Amino acid sequence: MKKKNENEILLTQDRLDSFKEELNYLINVERPKVIEDIKDARNQGDLSENAEYDVAREKQGQIEARITELEHIISKAKVIQETKSNIVSIGSTVKLRMFETKKPENENKIIELKIVGSLDADPFESRISNLSPLAVAILGQPINEIVEVEAPEKYSVEILSIETK
Repeated sequence: MKKKNENEILLTQDRLDSFKEELNYLINVERPKVIEDIKDARNQGDLSENAEYDVAREKQGQIEARITELEHIISKAKVIQETKSNIVSIGSTVKLRMFETKKPENENKIIELKIVGSLDADPFESRISNLSPLAVAILGQPINEIVEVEAPEKYSVEILSIETK
């Protein structure tokens, strides 16, 4: 069995591409612009009372920090390979039925969500992290399986369908 690299950052191909685009923009557009802003501010004289210089230096620090962060993410990125399977995996879109919840309105509620890496997660788009309690409970499980979710208030779900796109 292949050992999972704990340093990997799981991403969809779209998300990896967007990080690469952002990195390219910061390096080729924003970095040169802020360097020019710093030069202009220096030419105005006394740096100890030059607010424009301070703002430009702060912006430069933010840009450099984001560049470093993006380079790290890209270097550790592993693209989620979506494969056809009857087993829930990262990249799967699953339909679930909720059971035994303390909230009656959620009993037998059917939800659909996609399991993605943590940087791709967006609960408003029904995309949950593979590290979330729900994803951990259903990963590796087949259709029609009922599993208990280890959360502050335990509940169960039934896997109704598994899709990969």
